[in-house]
Formats: sequence, structure tokens, C-alpha cells
Amino acid sequence: MTRITVQFLRNVVEEGFWTSFSCVIFFQAVQASKLQERFSWRQLDFAFPDERSRQVALQTGGFIPENNLPVGIEVWRDKLFVTVPRWRAGIPSTLNYISLSQSYGDSPRLVPYPDWKTNIEGNCGTGITTTYRIKADACDRLWVLDTGTVGIGNTTQNPCPYSILVFDLTTDQLLRRYTLRPQDTNANTFIANIAVDVGRTCDDTFLYASDELGYGLIVYSWELNTSWRAQHGYFHPDPLKGDFSVAGLNFQWFEEGIFGMALSAPKQDGFRTLFFSPLASNREFAVSTRVLRNKETAESEESYHQYVALPNRGPNTHTTAQVMDEDGVLFYNLIDQNAVGCWNSRLPFTRDTQGVVDRDDIGLVFPSDVKVDAQRTLWVMSDRMPVFLISNSIDFKNDVNFRIYSAPIADLIRGTVCDVDQGNSVLPEDDVQLGQRRAYTAPPVPYVAPPAPAAPTALAAPYAPPPPAPTAVAAVPYAAGPTAAEVTGFAAGLGRSPLSVVTGGHDGALGLGPNSVAPSSYSLQWWSSTSRR
Repeated sequence: MTRITVQFLRNVVEEGFWTSFSCVIFFQAVQASKLQERFSWRQLDFAFPDERSRQVALQTGGFIPENNLPVGIEVWRDKLFVTVPRWRAGIPSTLNYISLSQSYGDSPRLVPYPDWKTNIEGNCGTGITTTYRIKADACDRLWVLDTGTVGIGNTTQNPCPYSILVFDLTTDQLLRRYTLRPQDTNANTFIANIAVDVGRTCDDTFLYASDELGYGLIVYSWELNTSWRAQHGYFHPDPLKGDFSVAGLNFQWFEEGIFGMALSAPKQDGFRTLFFSPLASNREFAVSTRVLRNKETAESEESYHQYVALPNRGPNTHTTAQVMDEDGVLFYNLIDQNAVGCWNSRLPFTRDTQGVVDRDDIGLVFPSDVKVDAQRTLWVMSDRMPVFLISNSIDFKNDVNFRIYSAPIADLIRGTVCDVDQGNSVLPEDDVQLGQRRAYTAPPVPYVAPPAPAAPTALAAPYAPPPPAPTAVAAVPYAAGPTAAEVTGFAAGLGRSPLSVVTGGHDGALGLGPNSVAPSSYSLQWWSSTSRR
């Protein structure tokens, strides 16, 4: 890991060598020292049945390598799953895996799961159109949320409905397909992440899906085979945290609501805590699954105070995916810092208790997913997504663009604030109160007699003559103002994450109420932000 100490910088300035050393200083990059790179690709490739099939796909546009971007990962036994959404044409398979028990080299070809037929685009009844992040549970089931969409931004089409697919990982057979109800989604719905909550039995399982642009949380019960939707203000983005800087790019994803989610281990009452964070936010929130598992409480406005807002993580702490291990350590991807952060839930949630387990200014540009496997190994994938979506400047010939890292959790947290002795800790319930509100008792305040009233003072003021009457003002004929002024930052929620500019004529539209000035003309211009994670 390459670092520059404060003392070194001070010496450079004091010795007068700033000019000769400045270029070297600003181009030093921090590289990962704990996370080990397992796989990397300049561009993705797939394990076609044979070379002829691959060539046909290349010639017909069924496979366009530079249009494929990996987004999500999951690990189950010897399978490392990798998802590739159909944002552009030429995506042959959206759900894939790599065998960890066989040697494929550093850049293995992706194998469609469970097979090629299931990954045919637009096969709504039996296939998978587009999936982002997936989850394997303790019952050896793989949970997949198919968005049914093709395209991104204002090119998005919905050939198929939102569906939940559950596979038996031991047989690779589809156990169930459930289509979300119309009332579970809205016109802006975009689901990019899921969490799976297994209770006392495998039937007692719930899936939580974060509606990033529709600002809701969708709950599905395996046992009841039905779904419902929860609403809360904490699912919305922070209007002050919509500005992002990644890989030298500055962009605005100001519509991005609830995104990353992580489940704790069961508490004494048998329920877990769901931690979540909007993408356009620097805060973490939490709610007991006691609230979400019951349709009536999940939909009730009376559950508002059952949600908890945790303190601000600090600046430059936008997060994508997150996961909590069995010991209560929360790991989250810090996309502003090219890093993976951590918080031990045995400690209070403060800025000082937020740690960084590793950082890499080259390899961890936009860490998009993070998972923990059964051996307590942390897996992280980075994909340079903003470079792919916004600047469209990825070099597929010379640069390594997609990476998957892993490392034992014990090695990652060693030496960080997250490495806490479990015998000397604060239980999370002492810091984060979920599902209940403590009654407030005011401390006793001693009686203090009020001060004696002061003598009244005179209110009369010396006489002054009234001001002279205003003189008449001659009317001035209207003249056209300067060229149109642009007022940026206006957003219309059409569910496609647009960026917009309002262009006003003379003076635009200024003021409120009777003092407002109507514009002589204005127009609304749209640019797509293509914010789909």
C-alpha cells in the first residue's frame, strides 16, 4: 500500500522541493493490501456451448462484449454467481456463475445459470430477463428478482413483469416463480437489491426488495406466497447528498433512494434488524423485521416511529451494497473513497466507530456488491460503473475493468475500530432501539423564584412629521431582457433518473405569490443520468 505521510509533505514544503515533487505526490495511489484479487476481466466472455455458437452470437449481435457490465455477486459452496443486467444489446445471459473448484484462469468465462434456455431475453413465463443482486439462503435456495426490463434510463422497456424466482441450489431446479402485485410497485419503481430473512424454519422466510426510485420496501412471504409494500420517509434520498465524484467524474444521482440493505442475526425476540441506506445519503437507518413481517404493521402509518435514523457517517460516504456477518459487523461499499467500510454493531453508531477495512484507488473504483460466505470470507466486486454509464470511456483492450476480491473477515477487521472483543462490548440494543420507544422522564428542576418586575419604561416617542407623499413615476415601456438564463437542478420524477434544465426567458420565473415575475418564455430540456445500479 502506497501512502504519503503528513511529515513527508511538510518536509517537501520546508525544503523548497514542492515543484519537483508535486507531480509525484498527486499521482500516488493507494492499493489494496488485505483484499486479494481473485478474478479480473478487461471485458466479459461467456461459456458458449461451442465456438461456432459464440461466433454466430458475435456476428448477429447476440453477444457484444463491450456492452456487458457485471453488477452483483453471490457465493454458495463452489459457485461464485455473477449477474449482468441487460442495459444494452448483446447480453447473452443475465444470471451466471464461475466454478471455484475448477481452474479457469484469472479471467474465466461466465456459465449461464441454471442454463442457456432460462436466460433467453423476454421469455417471461420461464426465463430471466434482467437481474441485479441475488441472495443464497441457509436453506440452499437462490433468490433472484427479475426486473423484467431491457435498457437503461429513458431507453428502458418492460417486456416482462417484476418477478421473484427461487432455485434449489442442490438440484438447479426452479422451486417457485412469483409475480409482484400491481400495488407493490409504482411508475418509478426500480429494484436493484434484495435481502432474505430466514426464520425458525425454511418456510418462515421473507424477501425484502428495495425500491430505489419508487421509494418503498417490498416484502414477500414464502409461506403465505404473497407480498406487500412498506412506505417511509427514510426510504427517500437526501436532497443535499445527490452529488457524486467517482474516478474523476462528477455527476448527480439525486433521485437515488433506499439501496443497500443488511440483516442482523436474530435478536432475543426472534426478529432481526434490517439496516438500510439510500444511495443519495450519508446516513444509515434501521427497523425491526417485526414491523415488516406483518402486512398490517408494515403498511400502517402508526409504524412510523418504529424506524430509527442513525447518525451521519460523515462526508464522502455514499454506499451501494452492504452486508452484516454473524458477529454483527456491517460491511459497506464506499464508492466515493474506492474502499470498503465497516461498523461493529456492538459499538455505538458514530463517525469514530466507522472503519475502513481496505482501499484501492485503481482496483476498487465503484465497488458495486459485497457478500459474506459460509466460511466468513468477504467478497467484493468493483465494475467502474459510472465510467461505463456516464462517460462511456472504458478501455476494453488495455485496462482491467472488472475485479472480484476476497479475504477472511478476521484479517480484514484486524487493527481497525471494528475489531472488538466480544466480551467487552455494548450490545446493539443499548444503542439502537428498535420496535419500541422509551418513555421520557424529565429530570427534576429546582424551583427558582422569578426576578422582580422592572419599572415600566416610557413608550412614547418624540413627534416626527410624516414622510412626504411619493412622487409619480413615469411608466417605462417593456424591453426584452438578456439571453435566456439557465436554472439547473430541477427534477421531475419520471422513474428514469433524468437530469433536467429549466431555461427561462426574461428573468425566468422569480419570486412567490403576488410579487412573482412570470417568465416571457421557458422550456424544459432533458438529459438522461442513466443512474441504474
